[in-house]
Amino acid sequence: MTEIKITTIEAHTAGEPLRVITSGYPEIPGDTILQRRAYAKQNLDHLRRMLMLEPRGHADMYGALLMPAATADGDVGVLFLHNEGYSTMCGHGIIAMVKVGLEHGLFEADENDIKIDTPAGRIRAKAHREDGVITDVSFVNVPSFVFAETTVTVPELGDVVCTVAYGGAFYAYVDADALGLQLDPAHCQQLIRHGTTIKHAVMKACELRHPSGDEDLNFVYGTIFVSKQAGAHSRNVCIFADGEVDRSPTGTGVSGRAAIHHSRGELQDEWIRIESILGTSFEVRVLETVDLAGTKAIVPEVRGRAHVTGKAEFWMDPSDPLRDGFVIR
Repeated sequence: MTEIKITTIEAHTAGEPLRVITSGYPEIPGDTILQRRAYAKQNLDHLRRMLMLEPRGHADMYGALLMPAATADGDVGVLFLHNEGYSTMCGHGIIAMVKVGLEHGLFEADENDIKIDTPAGRIRAKAHREDGVITDVSFVNVPSFVFAETTVTVPELGDVVCTVAYGGAFYAYVDADALGLQLDPAHCQQLIRHGTTIKHAVMKACELRHPSGDEDLNFVYGTIFVSKQAGAHSRNVCIFADGEVDRSPTGTGVSGRAAIHHSRGELQDEWIRIESILGTSFEVRVLETVDLAGTKAIVPEVRGRAHVTGKAEFWMDPSDPLRDGFVIR
């Protein structure tokens, strides 16, 4: 094994990190982004572990690998990385990769209609500038929908009612207020414990089926705790992958929330603001309703803000016994 060098640009969206890979990765084959995701899982996972886990990353690190589009009219493709593997879609990642990509010349696109190919499908994004500087980024997400209501029994909490919805990934949405849970950093470890347990219980209770028929989308990505919040519509705290805590309100998560509230007649086309565990926020609205292979769905639009924090070059020394990374939480 030879020494590996990978360069990145570091950013965050509403507090959630994004490590944008700029060089050092081999070309990933595949006609679709889902095929490329499968190839990366099978052949390049040592690079994901190198960048996401300690000592170069941490349990809550998140990454984006930009690549050529998989469609004839696409501007750019992307794979998203985290502590457990590769997600199908990431809202905070879209917001940060657009800011980083345009400001640092990683891809070219019409800033009013950036066509991004993700494992979950086509995302269309827009960069909003003030005095020439990109401030907010908005994106039109993939069709989002409510899948099922289920109740699971969880130690310490008893029976937990979950709404399973899709916003680019499947989540189990749980009313934190009904369970007496507080959605703040001081209770983070408790939320990780309960969120992970609920996720695995829902995985056993629900046989997921995305209307597209693509089996690679049929997995529970995480648990999202929801609470009423003064000064905002509500608060989201997402526990995803292997106990990872989203610092942002979760772009795919707020998309699923919009689908839930629309299905209940609580949301039409108005913007709502949803806070994170830090008090940062995203806005989301229902852009339109669609039929997704017989499933009633909405097309959500999400808006948020990212900031660039630096650049880095990471090395993997083949003689390093910890070269593949580790996690201590």
